Amino acid sequence: MIPRMDRRAFVTAAAVSAGAALVPARVFAQAATASPRDRQILDIAQREIARAGDALWRRDIAGIADFGVHSALPRFHFANVENGTVQSYRVAHGTGSDPDHDGWLKWFSNEPGSNATSRGAYVSWEWYTGRYGTSVRLGGLDPENSNTLERLIVMHAADYCTPAHVERWGRLGRSNGCFALSPDDFLVALSQLSGGRLLFADRLGLA
Repeated sequence: MIPRMDRRAFVTAAAVSAGAALVPARVFAQAATASPRDRQILDIAQREIARAGDALWRRDIAGIADFGVHSALPRFHFANVENGTVQSYRVAHGTGSDPDHDGWLKWFSNEPGSNATSRGAYVSWEWYTGRYGTSVRLGGLDPENSNTLERLIVMHAADYCTPAHVERWGRLGRSNGCFALSPDDFLVALSQLSGGRLLFADRLGLA
């Protein structure tokens, strides 16, 4: 028979252990109910977070920009790898990547002056107030986006990314290569993707 004090300690420890066990179980349950597309996005987020390594100082949420999808559709995915959820928003690509302005990204470029979108992994840094109002600085982590700082590629808000713009024109406007979002969506990005988190851009086609 367990002595009274030992029994109390035992019950407390068991309760703590049971509570801790619920956390990964809850995350697993949420991930298991995610759509096939969202599971792919979460897998890509986990892969790219691991690849970025010490360049990141926050690994809970990653932004996955899928430029294989038309700009009228939500294609910028905020993947929370801790709770297995995905939120999706619209994001613009650069004029140099879509010279016909039909809403489809044709190619990537890292060249200064190209006004094109670059593929690869980025780290989000601090926010600041500049040409586009409040913006989030980005640092390129791959050879394909090594000129991010020189090209002043950032995340910022833009009126040409609003639902009203899509309703009128059937597509978003274009940036100079920056990750531009509607003002409302940018507020979410400012809170969830800034401060040392991963942003990864490629032509994935996960519609």
